[in-house]
Amino acid sequence: MLNPQLYGISVNWDDIPATEVRPGVRRKVYATDEVLFAWHELAVGMDLNPHHHDDFDQLVLILGGRCNYYVDGVPHPMGPGSLLLVPRGAEHYIEPTEGPCINVDVFAPPRADFLPHAWRPGQG
Repeated sequence: MLNPQLYGISVNWDDIPATEVRPGVRRKVYATDEVLFAWHELAVGMDLNPHHHDDFDQLVLILGGRCNYYVDGVPHPMGPGSLLLVPRGAEHYIEPTEGPCINVDVFAPPRADFLPHAWRPGQG
């Protein structure tokens, strides 16, 4: 059953508070029952975090700054407007080179470990 609280409303992205995940990484998360949207503000020099996801692909969009986005060891230079699809199972990480680097990730289905941090309408 779809959550009626999430459908048919307008949300202003600027009203969603960012949380510091670790030094140099701030995140906002918004999710519906079907898809999750994660915004990250990344500082040059942040600790890198190589990882992989076995259950879903990840669509990456860079909105600001510049970075090298590594997928299975291959760097992909990216800047504003760049899109990259990271296939499930591929080791990947982002290395900001000009900051702040603004990175938006889309996960479908929603990434379970991010869901507890997702903003919901009515939250401050």
